[in-house]
Amino acid sequence: MPVIELTDPSDDRLADYRDLTDVALRRLLEPAGGLYMAESAKVIGRALAAGHQPRSVLVQQQWVAEITALLDAAGAAASVPVYVVAPDVAETLTGYAVHRGALAAMHRPPDRPLADVLADARTVLVLEDLVDHTNVGAAFRAAAGLGADAVLVSERCADPLYRRSVRVSMGTVFQVPWTRLPAWPEARDSLHAAGVTIAALALADDAVGLDVFAATRAERVALVMGAEGDGLSRRALAAADTVVTIPMAGGVDSLNVASAAAVALWALRHPPR
Repeated sequence: MPVIELTDPSDDRLADYRDLTDVALRRLLEPAGGLYMAESAKVIGRALAAGHQPRSVLVQQQWVAEITALLDAAGAAASVPVYVVAPDVAETLTGYAVHRGALAAMHRPPDRPLADVLADARTVLVLEDLVDHTNVGAAFRAAAGLGADAVLVSERCADPLYRRSVRVSMGTVFQVPWTRLPAWPEARDSLHAAGVTIAALALADDAVGLDVFAATRAERVALVMGAEGDGLSRRALAAADTVVTIPMAGGVDSLNVASAAAVALWALRHPPR
């Protein structure tokens, strides 16, 4: 395994880590599809377990053994360079303190076909136009922990592979099958073709309480969550088979989108197979 100590932040081998935003990484022409950053040994390990391929790893000395063991277990030891740098070099490169000691420049995989993601899914979380990467990551973590079989994100939703999304999700963006959803009403047609009932989580006079909906839930359900502040679009609401709301108290009418997703997924948890 090529473990290489570097002291110069301007070294060309560190170009993937030098002042590149997540948007810039995604738009790289080489490699095809671009890159994303996985931060911390735990997240890198989950990315490797999901079959994602690293181009290189940037690591501080105390994490070398753990990272090289992960690469070896994934069969990537021979081909992936591990660049060892001091903490101040890492901060100069990235523009922030790398507290978790390791970053991996990962090849971004192609989006999975929608039909493949939906094939065996009974409970699906749909994120429409969320702009906050923290909320996207937290929603993925809820999906993984509370039994969602898949996550679908709209074309304008924040990127689940953005560094903050990956970090907040604790790497569960690699665990839960996900892909991009086409625009409404094409999305509705695709979900219906797969036998999925669409439930929009929103405030509406004719909304069904979550407890009532959960008691008689369909075999296959897509729970659609809207953007922070604006909520679901009119097209999403028009595409829904039913509108569902979480009964609230204390004069509060709604929850943060990630919190609402967690509550709804817990209520909709499917009986064991």
